[in-house]
Amino acid sequence: MKSTKVALSLIVFVLFIGCSESPNTDSVVQDTDASDTQFFGVAGYRVGPYGPNGAPVATGYLDYLQMLNERDGGINGVKLTWEECETEYNTSKGLECYERLKTRNPMGPTAIHPMSTGITYGLIDKVPVDQIPLITLGYGRTDASDGRVFPWVFPLLSNYWSLTSAIVRFIGKQEGGLDNLKGKKIVLLYHDSAYGKEPHQLLKAEAKNFSFDLSMIPVPHPGNEQQSQWLRIKKEKPDWVIVWGWGVSTATSIKTAKKVGFPREKMVGNWWSGAEVDTLAAGKGASEGYYAATLNLAGDHYPVIEDIKEHVYDKGNGGDESYIGTVLWNRGVAMAMLTTEAVRNAQAKYGNKPMSGRQVRWGIENLDLSQARLDSLGFGKMVPPIKVSCEDHEGSGLAGFQQWDGGKWVSVSDWIQGDSDLVRRQVEESAAKYAKEKNITPKCLGE
Repeated sequence: MKSTKVALSLIVFVLFIGCSESPNTDSVVQDTDASDTQFFGVAGYRVGPYGPNGAPVATGYLDYLQMLNERDGGINGVKLTWEECETEYNTSKGLECYERLKTRNPMGPTAIHPMSTGITYGLIDKVPVDQIPLITLGYGRTDASDGRVFPWVFPLLSNYWSLTSAIVRFIGKQEGGLDNLKGKKIVLLYHDSAYGKEPHQLLKAEAKNFSFDLSMIPVPHPGNEQQSQWLRIKKEKPDWVIVWGWGVSTATSIKTAKKVGFPREKMVGNWWSGAEVDTLAAGKGASEGYYAATLNLAGDHYPVIEDIKEHVYDKGNGGDESYIGTVLWNRGVAMAMLTTEAVRNAQAKYGNKPMSGRQVRWGIENLDLSQARLDSLGFGKMVPPIKVSCEDHEGSGLAGFQQWDGGKWVSVSDWIQGDSDLVRRQVEESAAKYAKEKNITPKCLGE
């Protein structure tokens, strides 16, 4: 995908922000009350300061569902329907969307992807009552990785503490080994929200383990003014800056780093601060050398994407074509694949019919996608293999790393595993505290 094409799409989107609608939902919204379909409630955001990042995710998600309908007739003969609700990345609006979507089909929504850590926290206590799985792929409440305490919540692929630990190991590798982190200065520049505070606990532990100096600097929502933060960074002269941003916040971090003369090759974003929309919005020449973690690889060469082009875009039913193959569009496609594979998994147990939320929950908790299965689905190495269990709702704990070369993201690592023992220990300790507060007896829910 050419960078100029993506940049033009971004400009057009920003100019018309607030007027965007999902381009491929109208044809199926009218059928969302059909009891013989598998209904997907989509809580996303295409407007506001985070819209340019949310739009490609939602588009990729819906494009994959549309492709399954067109190519396969749905899942084992069950057609897919959906409705999208705009949250604007706002917690109260997100909760309103959830209440709306859960009533739109007799079976309820297959699962909810809140696409916001704040909205996730607001739904934690609701989904067990409503029996609707909550999938928080690479975000949300990290200790929900312990499925014995949070049986309805799934931080699939990897959680924020695994990500944080992987980032430390990536930085250590760039420094010639983890032992060389001793005495280094690392700054966490974070979005001042529940999302931005998720890595604090784990990063403090890693700083103690490897004896590096840690500073944590908040950036107020939405993050489009960071002059004071970067003047502080310039004064402290850290060896590395970890960027934990979202939306306009990330591009502003990159632009301001250039302005104060901080090298972008000493910056590493998390996987929500590493998309084309971030690097291109920072301006020409601002992002070269910038690193970012990723849950999934970019590129449009995967067979599944060829199928989406053939069965959706060639028929005029797709979203914004310039999103195809970008980091966040591919992430939306991967989110849809994991959700639909959970449905397929549940059907293998309960029969080829629409699955309830409780049945889909079982399908997610028993998901096992090997590399061979990912290959057969056309994903190849876009995402890592994942195996979920009652105890482990995370599944892989892996992160990849990429670097911006001025026009595209280039993969610069294999999938990296952080300190899984440390992460798991902290997950269980935190989940146990939550269980005690809520009077929950940790157990496997089973069917």
